[in-house]
Amino acid sequence: MACQQSRYHSFSSASRLQPRPSGVTIDESFLTEDKSTQNRKLLQKRRTLELPAAPLSHCQAPVLGGTGKLPTQGAPPAGPGHRFHPGTKAAAHQREKIRALEPLKAKLVTVNEDCNERILAMRAEEKYEISLLKKEKMNLLKLIDKKNEEKISLQSEVTKLRKNLAEEYLHYLSERDACKILIADLNELRYQREDMSLAQSPGIWGEDPVKLTLALKMTRQDLTRTQMELNNMKANFGDVVPRRDFEMQEKTNKDLQEQLDTLRASYEEVRKEHEILMQLHMSTLKERDQFFSELQEIQRTSTPRPDWTKCKGEGSRQGPRSCLHVGPDSSSLSPHADVVAGGPERWQMLAEGKNSDQLVDVLLEEIGSGLLREKDFFPGLGYGEAIPAFLRFDGLVENKKPSKKDVVNLLKDAWKERLAEEQKETFPDFFFNFLEHRFGPSDAMAWAYTIFENIKIFHSNEVMSQFYAVLMGKRSENVYVTQKETVAQLLKEMTNADSQNEGLLTMEQFNTVLKSTFPLKTEEQIQELMEAGGWHPSSSNADLLNYRSLFMEDEEGQSEPFVQKLWEQYMDEKDEYLQQLKQELGIELHEEVTLPKLRGGLMTIDPSLDKQTVNTYMSQAFQLPESEMPEEGDEKEEAVVEILQTALERLQVIDIRRVGPREPEPAS
Repeated sequence: MACQQSRYHSFSSASRLQPRPSGVTIDESFLTEDKSTQNRKLLQKRRTLELPAAPLSHCQAPVLGGTGKLPTQGAPPAGPGHRFHPGTKAAAHQREKIRALEPLKAKLVTVNEDCNERILAMRAEEKYEISLLKKEKMNLLKLIDKKNEEKISLQSEVTKLRKNLAEEYLHYLSERDACKILIADLNELRYQREDMSLAQSPGIWGEDPVKLTLALKMTRQDLTRTQMELNNMKANFGDVVPRRDFEMQEKTNKDLQEQLDTLRASYEEVRKEHEILMQLHMSTLKERDQFFSELQEIQRTSTPRPDWTKCKGEGSRQGPRSCLHVGPDSSSLSPHADVVAGGPERWQMLAEGKNSDQLVDVLLEEIGSGLLREKDFFPGLGYGEAIPAFLRFDGLVENKKPSKKDVVNLLKDAWKERLAEEQKETFPDFFFNFLEHRFGPSDAMAWAYTIFENIKIFHSNEVMSQFYAVLMGKRSENVYVTQKETVAQLLKEMTNADSQNEGLLTMEQFNTVLKSTFPLKTEEQIQELMEAGGWHPSSSNADLLNYRSLFMEDEEGQSEPFVQKLWEQYMDEKDEYLQQLKQELGIELHEEVTLPKLRGGLMTIDPSLDKQTVNTYMSQAFQLPESEMPEEGDEKEEAVVEILQTALERLQVIDIRRVGPREPEPAS
């Protein structure tokens, strides 16, 4: 029975130590009471087991028979040799009982350890739940603080709104009181006016009082209605200004806006002029530094000029080398008549307006022309591949010895026939065919050598130098054609501006025509053209200019300074354009450039270029027919390469120029 009780106790304690599912509420006082009761029972059992062996009288009540003795059933027979000892038998029984309870003791120890482990597990679980509850408590405290802050802010906002409402209410009360006072004043004024009108009309007292009362009532109703309409008008149109004031203000605003636009335009113009002046200033500084460097270099490397005045009157003895005096004025150059045909007068004409470098070219031309006139025959150059087709001949060729004027006229006729030609052939072939048609097959070669030697010598003559450059492939004939078309277009524009058809233009009209015909030229270039046309700083806008004289040519084909300045500016613009292209590419002259990179550089410095023009430039730079040019974006483009210097030299040959303005760089 004791074992059953201990087993029941262990089962009850085990069921009590099982972990409780979350959400189940158990009365902690009941658990505490149950634990204390079980502990108390366990302690009593331990004390019972630990008691020393007691006499049998304490463990078992004696069973008395009829005689009052212990029963002897199952005991050894009594005899004289066998005495009965009651204390010994009780001790044995007690030991048996102890041996029987030993397994229960071990089981109690095991149950006790199991309970302790379950208790520790429950304590750990309770500790974890307590930590979770603490965290939840902290979160709830933070949420409560946040809600309290929101409540405080809302309370402050409510307080502020209440304060504003009170102020608005007080304002409304003051407005209402003022309105009532105003209505009372109006009523008082109305009654005073009625009283005054009655006092001023003595005849009215003779009328019917009922009628007067009714009229007064109707008048008061009309006054009330009018007053309401007046109040509505004031409420609806209190902020509306009169039309007259609005129109005056609008006119004033318009005038001020026009003044502002005028001032802005003036400011923009002044700003642009300032930028131009700054650019001119910087360019002037660069030119000054460059000239100073050149002066220092010249002072360091140049030798003193000889005194050429010694050759005056003695040129025949000193020879051609000492027949030139170079002074500050180029007109003081006096070569001997043996060097320059025509004497000092012709030299004065040739030397007018030329610098020393140009005068050296003129002197060399005169010397070369003199030597050329002395030759009767030219040696043939043979049939080599390097020899031009129109000069391939072996043997002596007669020198036709034409005058300079005859050569110029012959070249002009050749140009006219070339422009009228429908089926274009190579220029050297055309030139030789022209000579055959003009002089016959027998004299064509002689004239070819004669003209070639003449145009090779006279570099200062425009017609000859340009024809020589085109003939030798150093310049495309389109350059010559385009320049002639430009000059013709400029003359046409000036003729259209000449409404009286008198051949005269004012300086202002001249400037306007130049700017409209050459919109990409700078102010400095326009100024140079005007100066070449005859303008000077003392000229006024009303001064007249004979514009037709600007396009005249002398008998040797030399143009006026105005047309020469146009050609110089065109060549300078071409050089500057190619220099900008080189800078945009950012590579050295000896490095290779690909087709897409060169195309991209051109489009960057001149965004207005059309696709056909770009393809023409690319075809010239890489010496590819336009039909064989790879399309933009094709992988074959990267395979088309050329040395940059070679590409630029090829572009220098054709008519390449800027089509539109370059996009301004973004301000830093």
